[in-house]
Amino acid sequence: MNKAFSNKRSIVLFMTPAALVFLAVMIIPIFATGYYSTLEWDGIGDATFVGIKNYISLLLDNKYEFWQSVGHSFIVLFLSVFVQETIAMVLALILAKGVKGESFFRTAFFIPMVVSTVVIAQLFLKIYNPNYGLLNTMLESLGLGRWANEWLGDPKIAIWAVFIPLIWQYIGYHMLLFYGAIKSLSTDILEAARIDGANYFQISTRIILPLIVPMIETCVVLAVVGSLKTFDFVYVMTNGGPVGATEVPSTIMYDLLINRSVYGEGSAAAVFIVVECLLFTVVLRYAFKKIKEKF
Repeated sequence: MNKAFSNKRSIVLFMTPAALVFLAVMIIPIFATGYYSTLEWDGIGDATFVGIKNYISLLLDNKYEFWQSVGHSFIVLFLSVFVQETIAMVLALILAKGVKGESFFRTAFFIPMVVSTVVIAQLFLKIYNPNYGLLNTMLESLGLGRWANEWLGDPKIAIWAVFIPLIWQYIGYHMLLFYGAIKSLSTDILEAARIDGANYFQISTRIILPLIVPMIETCVVLAVVGSLKTFDFVYVMTNGGPVGATEVPSTIMYDLLINRSVYGEGSAAAVFIVVECLLFTVVLRYAFKKIKEKF
């Protein structure tokens, strides 16, 4: 009994510092943001309680074209889930099958993940530059000069251009997660399928994918939440432009809080992002729970 009590006390002792840090840097700021979202305050003068007025301004009056920014984040979400995750899965299946230089490719695909987002954004700014950028230069050298464009200056394609460096950075990370899940599967199951005459495509779709659904769930949730709160690439590459074509909720939040000192509406935008991420996470967890029940 004394040993059990001592173990519990040790666990509490070790967990307390981490719990306090989590409370200080996560929980308290979230509740503080919720409180600030009910105020009309410039950060200097007296604050006035306005209730849900800030939410009405953003969501019902569509102030700052907030819903357009939500639509842009949904585009990134769609591309992240259906393009990024698909490519990552295909690469993981190819590597897991066993290719020459497997360890090299694992490392090579992961390198962008350890590079600063700002560095990657600056790199792609140079690639997209309409005057001396690598992309337009290559198109012209291939005789496809008519396809050259001002990639970040065209409202129709700017959000798509911003997504490319995002997928380039994170695809290797998700590929390694899928790869690790595939490698953890019992080789006996896969070998039995081969003996029964199944080809690798059949093994992948009918055995591997159903068995790694928990990892697929994790990667999809990470992709969705990351898309909904995306900020760095948009801020560095376009700052929400041109004419708001790449504006997302997080850039509007930043503009309101940092540039305009409109703390009430900025906090309301932050609360919206948090609630949005939580709702999507709950829905995805429920959907994948139903999927896992089928297998």
